[in-house]
Amino acid sequence: MDLHFLIDNLTNPALLFFIFGILAVRLKSDLEIPPSSAKFISLYLLFSIGFKGGQELSHSDFAPEIFWALFAGILLALTVPLYTFFILRRKFNVSNAGAIAASYGSVSAVTFVTAISFLEMEQISFGGHMVAVMALMEAPSIIIGVLLMALFRPQRNEKLQLGTLVRHSLTNGSVLLILGSLVIGYLESEEQAQGIEPFTTDIFKGFLAVFLLDMGITAGRKITALLDKGGFPFVFAILVPTFNGCAVAILSGLFMDSTGDRFLLSILAASASYIAVPAAMRIAAPDANPSLYLPMALAITFPFNITLGMPLYMTVVEVWQWYAA
Repeated sequence: MDLHFLIDNLTNPALLFFIFGILAVRLKSDLEIPPSSAKFISLYLLFSIGFKGGQELSHSDFAPEIFWALFAGILLALTVPLYTFFILRRKFNVSNAGAIAASYGSVSAVTFVTAISFLEMEQISFGGHMVAVMALMEAPSIIIGVLLMALFRPQRNEKLQLGTLVRHSLTNGSVLLILGSLVIGYLESEEQAQGIEPFTTDIFKGFLAVFLLDMGITAGRKITALLDKGGFPFVFAILVPTFNGCAVAILSGLFMDSTGDRFLLSILAASASYIAVPAAMRIAAPDANPSLYLPMALAITFPFNITLGMPLYMTVVEVWQWYAA
């Protein structure tokens, strides 16, 4: 692993604020971000990354690589829940296995935003179409998770529930906002985009730091829910993302040339959803235990990815590029 990338990532202010949030919980501090403010910041981050991605996409040629990236993202969202479900069934019931599998097939927008900040810090370019890849990976894994639950619990009637879930997935606030911002950013001219650049770009890193502080506080409170479940959730929440991220970092070289794009696709493969999937599972699997799938994604996989995962996947991408050359 490249020590330079590791040091840069571990000293990233956004990451340090995340660690500070966990520490505040351990110290039993009453520090917290008001829920309304946290929601606004999360909406801002999705809006900003979607709008900037649309702007980048408007300047990109629609090369075959873009379509391959979109195809690869959807394929990952469909296949990761399938194979992880059968691993999870060794320890969990159908509902919990389906909910956790859907979480790991879906993506974390905050991890993606943090990865973009990492690329910008390292001055590595990436394509705006990767925002569209992220947005398209949200819903398929949720649908696959519910289909697996229906298949392995045939006595339950899932038809109405599945239809409701599909509609919910496509109109989920986070998915809709980033897709809408992407389209608007694509339609705006460069001159029009410059008018709101101070809002979409200049204050982005500051809001990201505050948001990760809130994520650290939330993660610190939820990690204790897993302590009585043994070591399996912890091992799964680290090994599966590592395998997914490293495998995609290598295989993406077959159809992508950009270092930044391959890194972002690896991050998407390695991340786990703790926003869209939990919201959907309240409808699809009310008997699934949120104290399992939420802290696994938020309190284990998320910190691993933004500390050790990102420099690891970048190193794999660069080493494989050197080997292939």
